[in-house]
Order: sequence, then C-alpha cells, then structure tokens
Amino acid sequence: MKHEWRKAEKDWYLPKQPTLLTLPALNFITVTGAGDPNQPDFADHIGALYPVAYDLRMALKRGELGDPYEYTVYPLEGVWTTSDGSRGSSLNKAALQYKIMLRQPDRLTEQDFQAAVERVMGKKTNPYFGDLKWETYAEGQVLQTIHHGPFDEEPTTFAQLQTVLEEKKLKVIPTMGDYWHREIYLTDTRRTAPEKAKTVLRYRVAPIE
Repeated sequence: MKHEWRKAEKDWYLPKQPTLLTLPALNFITVTGAGDPNQPDFADHIGALYPVAYDLRMALKRGELGDPYEYTVYPLEGVWTTSDGSRGSSLNKAALQYKIMLRQPDRLTEQDFQAAVERVMGKKTNPYFGDLKWETYAEGQVLQTIHHGPFDEEPTTFAQLQTVLEEKKLKVIPTMGDYWHREIYLTDTRRTAPEKAKTVLRYRVAPIE
C-alpha cells in the first residue's frame, strides 16, 4: 500500500488551528543557502533536492533497497533566519539565510543517499549537488499552524502563534542550529497563485522556566 503523508501523518502536516505536538527524529536531504528566495539561486537549491529524492523513491519502489515500498514524496521544507536580525514587516530578504530540505522515509540510510547523489550527478548537472547533506533531526515539541496566502503576509499568522506562546507560557528556541522557524510548503509556488498558497509555519518551543 502506498504511504500517503497527507493521510498517515495528517496531524504533522495539515493542522487546522494552532497545534502543539512532539516530533521524533526524522531524516532529511538538506542544502543551505542565503539571499532573496525570489532570485534564481533559490530555485537552483531546490532543483538539487528533487532529482535525488525521486531517485531514492524509485529505488525503493523497485525493491532495490529491500522490500518494495511506495510513497508520496514529502513536501519541501525550509528553516529560516537572517544575517542582520531583521524580521516581520522590516524583513530584509537579501539577508535571509536558509536550509531547505525534503524528508525521507525512515528505512533509508545515509549510504543510500550518497549512492543516489552519485547516480544523479552522472545524469544531471546542478551547482549544488555537491552541497547536499543527509541529516537526522529530532525537533521535539513544536507549535504550528497553516498560513493561507502570500509569504509577505506571514507576520499576521506568526502573531497568532505568539498569542498561543504567551497563553501556554512557552518560548521559541532555535531549530536545526540557529534558525528561527520552519516552513512547510503544501502548495507549489510555480503553479499556485500567491493568495491560494498554503504554508505550515512551525516554531520549536520549550517551557518558560
């Protein structure tokens, strides 16, 4: 049976309201970058992730890495911060720093990933194939909700999360290093009008002591 993350992990990816949950260790293919995501360089970073993810998906489906296993590729995710501390309405997009990623099934290993990178590099070119990394990360307790609409309007939704943080006596802590928050892109910006976009906004949190 095909694993559909929209059904099997609905609570993780499709929150209907601000939600607290605790996440286990998960595997990701990641690549880091900096600058305005509206510039071509960001698309090149994304373009390095997908060929490797699809190579691994087909290897699992064909039974080349154990029992055949079929699944829907997970949505693109990114963790974000800035080099100058700007955020919200004063955000300087040129100062953005990010790590973008695609989650991978638990049954895959870093060795499987490295082999997939080698296969893909033999067929395709991308300046960031060599920068791809395999990371296992446990985010732990998080607070998340869905933002509907353009990315530039995210501060309004983040303000809603801040209200919940105050009510629950929680604080935001960095995720995957020094990044401020995580975004999960449920819609493809290349095919979806900005006003129809859906993005999970997630904070890693901890109790205020």
